[in-house]
Amino acid sequence: MNQGVAITGMGMISAIGNNVAENFASLISGKTGVSKIKQIKTVHENEIMVGEVPLTNEDLEKLLGFPSDSHSRTPLLGIMAAKEALKQAGIQDISEYRTGLISGTTVGGMDKSEQYFYDFYENNAHWNHINGLHAGDSTQKIADAIGLSKSFVTTISTACSSAANAIMLGARMIKSGELDRIIVGGSDSLSKFTINGFKTLMILSDTYNTPFDENRKGLNLGEAAAFLVLESDAIVSKENKQVLAYVKGYGNANDAFHQTASSEHGDGAVLAMEKALKVAGISPKEVDYINAHGTATPNNDLSEGRALQRVFKDNVPEFSSTKPFTGHTLAVAAGVEAIYSVLSIQNNVIYPNLNFKTPMSEFNLVPETKLKNKEIHTILSNSFGFGGNCSTLIFTKEA
Repeated sequence: MNQGVAITGMGMISAIGNNVAENFASLISGKTGVSKIKQIKTVHENEIMVGEVPLTNEDLEKLLGFPSDSHSRTPLLGIMAAKEALKQAGIQDISEYRTGLISGTTVGGMDKSEQYFYDFYENNAHWNHINGLHAGDSTQKIADAIGLSKSFVTTISTACSSAANAIMLGARMIKSGELDRIIVGGSDSLSKFTINGFKTLMILSDTYNTPFDENRKGLNLGEAAAFLVLESDAIVSKENKQVLAYVKGYGNANDAFHQTASSEHGDGAVLAMEKALKVAGISPKEVDYINAHGTATPNNDLSEGRALQRVFKDNVPEFSSTKPFTGHTLAVAAGVEAIYSVLSIQNNVIYPNLNFKTPMSEFNLVPETKLKNKEIHTILSNSFGFGGNCSTLIFTKEA
């Protein structure tokens, strides 16, 4: 039987909370963070709804004690979340053990790069923000802020499955003995570039997103940062650490069906879920709750629903998508939902799939629509990215 990798710390910031506790309070009270665009000047500000963190860059810099205009938004959010995770894990000397950082992102420092692009073109000013565009720069800034500049630091950018793959790689490195401890997750901020890109795909909703609903209109973009601390059995035992939950299984597959669309029959999703169950050493009937990818796009919900039926047959567990709370946070989605999964295990709750009204005509799957108390031991969480990159994580109460 597979032994899980211990989760000892969690930190996050999203549209529904500036820390883990605030996020959980919003989840159980049914409070959404989705609204009209407030912080970005864009021609689309009255056309779509998003999940914005209600803090400006200046607010974040003050909270972190940074100089004004020193960082783009992605690392600012990431540093907030990573520091919270380390604090909960009780880590004071980050160099005491072999420690690494794996962070997922899609947009990197784009918010500042697009802000200063024309100024740079005219007078070569703000070069630090222009050069901070690439994904790795954001990860390095997070690493520097938590004291990991000379350790194992890497970035994963596989679109909306990025944080899932970061968690997966981190768990594998712990199990293989390459590292003793690793901070995994991701950070992504909203930008005009992201909004415009998704607008061209015609999958953004002008109202609240409605996963798995017959009349779903598309997704709400969101921004967030979420990190988990994974630690080896040796550290947990030596320091008598409190374990929040375990990363028990993981699977990744790429069906290469289309640049942005998933297979209509969920081929990649099926492979990812089957691999995760195999790694975890459990059967489908042992899954208590599924935290679905559930983006509320016509393609994703059809593909994921069919995949769930193929894997679980006539016994699909209770499931819901939490994206109506936060919006779709892109590279961070799996990190956000990993923390929500751990909170579900700790508090024995299933979150409501907000805004659901009408079952899809293609199948009879109906998500959980109300907050529900249920003993939870095992959760399966899906995250699917562009290019057919599908990832599944399994979290458990016991190793």
